[in-house]
Amino acid sequence: MANTISTTEARANLQDVLNRVEHGGERIVIERHGKAAVAIVTVEDLKRLEDLEDAIASRQLRQAIEQNDGFTTLEAIVAEREKNE
Repeated sequence: MANTISTTEARANLQDVLNRVEHGGERIVIERHGKAAVAIVTVEDLKRLEDLEDAIASRQLRQAIEQNDGFTTLEAIVAEREKNE
């Protein structure tokens, strides 16, 4: 679970926030006007997220190929993914 801080707090304590993420492995969500705006995560977390996105895209591509007799477009995959989100 991520800790949440305001943009004001993040700005005032940026070095501490970065250390908490980098050395403590925390995930920190920064809110702007009371709404989650961005997250600061470790590079390892980012790589895991990117790997997961690649796996999902690969699975969807395989499914699209099976459903369309071997032909699909990237645009169609993205549109279908957005429709299912």
